[in-house]
Amino acid sequence: MRLLLGLMWLLHWMPLPLLGRLGESIGSLLFALVKKRRRITLTNLRLCMPELSEAERQNIAKRHFQAYARSILERSILWWASEARLKKLIEVEPGVPLDVIAAGPTIVLCPHFVCLDVAGVAVMLESSLCSIYTPQQNRVFDEVLRKGRSRFRPVKLFTRVDGIKAIVRAMREGLPFFMLPDMDFGTKDAEFVSFFGQSAATLTAPARIAAATGAKVVPVVATFLPNYRGWKVRFYPPWEDYPGDDIKAATRRMNVFIEERVREAPAEYFWTHKRFKTRPPGEPGFYE
Repeated sequence: MRLLLGLMWLLHWMPLPLLGRLGESIGSLLFALVKKRRRITLTNLRLCMPELSEAERQNIAKRHFQAYARSILERSILWWASEARLKKLIEVEPGVPLDVIAAGPTIVLCPHFVCLDVAGVAVMLESSLCSIYTPQQNRVFDEVLRKGRSRFRPVKLFTRVDGIKAIVRAMREGLPFFMLPDMDFGTKDAEFVSFFGQSAATLTAPARIAAATGAKVVPVVATFLPNYRGWKVRFYPPWEDYPGDDIKAATRRMNVFIEERVREAPAEYFWTHKRFKTRPPGEPGFYE
């Protein structure tokens, strides 16, 4: 692992166009070799985009592998490049919502696009934050990952064991909660809500935390800029009248927003995840 991390450190000195092209080449190779993840990706695309031809879905799947591999190599820049270099490479539109954060509890809602770590860095260049963190099995990698995600501002990283109360306390202390809302963690604290027309176990935590704290929900999406020029991080206006009285309807509203963003950059969404792994009672699985 130390050797691998040393190689990652060396990569951060490369010009971004070379690093991006290297990542895409590795992604093309992985698309050909990693059959299990390719099958999951294509299954998700068939479920979510049945209107496309098989050739179109194959094309999106291959470009997704390229984008995903590229994003992993480019994390070397996020972890070790200077603040000045990062500010040149990250285009923030219209800007980190510091006024919203200063006004009260804030949830920065970041769907699982492959560049999501860039969105986190964009916030940390301007503000401290708190977030959920999954400890890594390898101690050395875990330490590098934690340092890489907290090297510009103090960051509070919680595990799922800490629970929502720890997050709410941090939010009330003025830290925005950087939240990744769209993975399948089973039925606990989740509802089956439509996602691209399929029932998906979806965390209701964004709506529940917003209801408990009066937090504003500010969505953010990070994507690649054209021609290997860096990344674009787009912050959307805070959602009005959210979550309202119906937590399930609020969760569906979140999924609709994510669907719209996915259609704008379909190859950059995290399709290799088993998003529909958990099924409603009596429904067969999709990934066997």
